[in-house]
Amino acid sequence: MNLPNSITILRILLLPLCAYALFKNGGDDYTWRIIAWWLFFTVGMTDMLDGKLARSRNSVTEFGKLLDPIADKALIGTALVGLSILGRMPWWITGLILFREIGITIYRFAVIKNGVIPANRGGKIKAACQGFGVGFYVMPLSPTFFTARDIFMYATIILTLVTGAMYIVESRRK
Repeated sequence: MNLPNSITILRILLLPLCAYALFKNGGDDYTWRIIAWWLFFTVGMTDMLDGKLARSRNSVTEFGKLLDPIADKALIGTALVGLSILGRMPWWITGLILFREIGITIYRFAVIKNGVIPANRGGKIKAACQGFGVGFYVMPLSPTFFTARDIFMYATIILTLVTGAMYIVESRRK
């Protein structure tokens, strides 16, 4: 156990607090939606922190390479499911993204005997886009921005599917 792995575990442990803020007062309270956005944003930003710490301290571990993407998926899954329950995110988007994320996680476990496959650049870009895309649904935006928000999310869905396919192809080559 090292500091970056501890931060990753803390990210996972903070997800119930994020969900609580998202659902507080039926999910319609402006102030709690802002709080929920800040919580999800802060927890998401710790992903960069733990990665930078691990690399700068030369403390990248196999455990961290495995747990970090799981924490990312747990974060995005918590937000997506919460938003869908609240009726702010269509269930088909939640289902499609979670199908890809869970599928890649299962694939990672299936090929782990060959070593943990770390997240690649495309996966990191995908995670950032998912975080921003979902954040636009958590934040209480004016309806004026809904079309732009939705277009961004559709582009994120395409990126999510393409990077999933690329990940499988790349790991097969190795």
